Amino acid sequence: MPISREEKGALVDGYVARLQRCQAVLVTEYRGLTVKQLQDLRRELRAANCELLVAKNTLMGRALTQMGMPAPDMLFKGPTAVGFCYKDLAAPAKALAKWSKDTKILVVKGGLIGRSAFGEQGVQQLGELPGREQLIGQVVGVMQAPLSGIVNVLAGTLRGLVNVLNARSEQLEKQQGQSPA
Repeated sequence: MPISREEKGALVDGYVARLQRCQAVLVTEYRGLTVKQLQDLRRELRAANCELLVAKNTLMGRALTQMGMPAPDMLFKGPTAVGFCYKDLAAPAKALAKWSKDTKILVVKGGLIGRSAFGEQGVQQLGELPGREQLIGQVVGVMQAPLSGIVNVLAGTLRGLVNVLNARSEQLEKQQGQSPA
């Protein structure tokens, strides 16, 4: 049964809304996956802040064009499932690469970041990047290193002062102990 013009417009609007919120789009061909496998893949991607939708190629192309993004034909042929990555880019790319490798059915076609399109190789490279949490940890570590150095320098100076005062105090106590009463 064909989709009415209004329904097509609503689908395009939904794609545009998702494109406005997402940081990247990952495109796969899901032909051959069972419904159970597709549900499991969606659940795993949802945990990584990525929403997987089965998309109509022409309508997705319209939404991308409306957003000023490229809509490469190589990505939008055949049965297409589109992953909208909202936060972390590496985790969904890793999950898709793993699913592709494990099932030998799911085909990762490529994706889009901003106005740049990339193929399957680009998705694999995204999957090799450290995750968001790991990157945040690295940044905090880099920022913390100079601060801990300053704290150690200041603490060393204070430690030295305390040692000098303790030594002088002991010296004065010895002098008082030696003087006749």
